[in-house]
Amino acid sequence: MIETREVSNELNVYLDRIQRRMVIAGIVGLILVVVGVLLDLDQFYQSYLYAYLFWLGITLGSLAWLLIHDITGGEWGVAVRPLLETSALLIGLMALLFIPLFFGIDRLYVWARPEVVAQDALLQHKEPYLNIPFFAGRAVFYFIAWGGSIFLLNRWWRRQAQQPTLGVAARLRRFSAPALALYGLTMTFGSFDWLMSLDPHWYSTIFGVLVAAGQATAGLAFAIGVAVYLGHFSPFSELVTADHLNDLGNLLLTAVIFWAYIAFMQYLIIWSGDLPEEVVWYLYRLEGGWNWVPLALLFFHFIVPFVMLLSSRVKRSAPRLASVALLLLVAELVHLYWLVAPAFSHSQFTIHWLDFVMPVFIGGLWLAAFIWQLRRQVLVLSSETTG
Repeated sequence: MIETREVSNELNVYLDRIQRRMVIAGIVGLILVVVGVLLDLDQFYQSYLYAYLFWLGITLGSLAWLLIHDITGGEWGVAVRPLLETSALLIGLMALLFIPLFFGIDRLYVWARPEVVAQDALLQHKEPYLNIPFFAGRAVFYFIAWGGSIFLLNRWWRRQAQQPTLGVAARLRRFSAPALALYGLTMTFGSFDWLMSLDPHWYSTIFGVLVAAGQATAGLAFAIGVAVYLGHFSPFSELVTADHLNDLGNLLLTAVIFWAYIAFMQYLIIWSGDLPEEVVWYLYRLEGGWNWVPLALLFFHFIVPFVMLLSSRVKRSAPRLASVALLLLVAELVHLYWLVAPAFSHSQFTIHWLDFVMPVFIGGLWLAAFIWQLRRQVLVLSSETTG
């Protein structure tokens, strides 16, 4: 049975207070960002890129879980689907926030500098793909694909909530399978464009899968954290049960294992192949002080959450599961920093104050928009799957 609920007045008041804080954080962050732009424009773009990809990852990870739920069904979606949907609907905001990166392409990517390309035979060979107009066109296509997917999902799910029919449920399933494949394809090329081409001489065929695995982990972890955080208010108090948390914990465990497997296999294949153009990418990230970052990721992106999520007591406890989710969000932010920053400082580990400010700035905007979208949403509660 499917029913709809409005956000309660008590929750509205609470969200309004949080939203004001996020707006203030965004304004303070904006002031600091302007200072950063004036002091070091190159560092601004470097910090902006990794912070942007973190919040984009939560948005796209939420979209991926929505598609998976429509394909497979399951009671786990009852607790987090409204939150996943709200996060995914922010793809329009992320498209707008991508615009500043267009103005910094030549500062981020060496393949966008004609004087560098003129002296590099490999970059000349890749120029039909790695050029600014095609780069921009691909980005537009990615956002159209992602935005169109969540628009149709949201529209059909609302229709199903208002007047449940087998036809709409079947349409959701038929649409979600190819849409999930499209997400995988576009995110693979998006990761090639925005992350892998920071080092255009390096390549990995499973790099896109690694990025998508991180997005899936971050999207689900964020939804779990918010569901627990809002669990004292109606209607979330009716959504989040111990059984639902246990299911979500199992899914989060699966995402953690999958991320670790892909990360290890990429390292193993490249390191055992011992090809200079591939190994050098890891050398940049394992020397000069960067070596502690993958060690931290091993513990906090895999071992600690893996051990904790093996326990049913942790998975059925809202505070404990939320703490694991928060840990994974921080770990994914560090992971993206490790993917981006060494491309600009090969010899020595560095961290700039903008690396702390930028996630707060973009996060303040994203969370304020998330709360605004959540408050205006009609929450769809279901005791069954969409079928």
